Amino acid sequence: MNHLWSPWRMKYIEKHEKVEGCVFCNAQAKEDSAANLIAFRGQRAFVILNLYPYASGHLMVVPFEHKATLEELDSSIRTEMMELTSRCMTVLRKIYNPQGFNMGANIGEAAGAGVLDHVHIHIVPRWNGDTNFMSTLGETRVLPESLEDTYKRVHEAFER
Repeated sequence: MNHLWSPWRMKYIEKHEKVEGCVFCNAQAKEDSAANLIAFRGQRAFVILNLYPYASGHLMVVPFEHKATLEELDSSIRTEMMELTSRCMTVLRKIYNPQGFNMGANIGEAAGAGVLDHVHIHIVPRWNGDTNFMSTLGETRVLPESLEDTYKRVHEAFER
């Protein structure tokens, strides 16, 4: 069974109402809070928590400009995105003390992009042994804190 469509995940997804338009464009149009999950805004890009995280602290760096690929963005936007990605890792190290990170972008449907038309970079903190029987056999992720708690911790760390 594909973990993206496990019964647990479907119940979690169904709790959230479907929205029209781009999830990232919709979020950036709202005031920053735990409701829109934007933890920090730069000049050309922002940091947002993943609504369906693989681990506590799973962040994404998203350009304000709605483009499907990195090469469609100008170099100043790509530069800021990489600087924010580095800053996310610094913030996550202070908050969660991870032992590593997965960082990257899924561009295009064949690469597994969940949002096809608005490019973004994932930053996922990792710990030795964080893949256990729950994720391997049960196809379920267990997060030690709520998204609201994660948002508060990350937002406060960016403010410092």
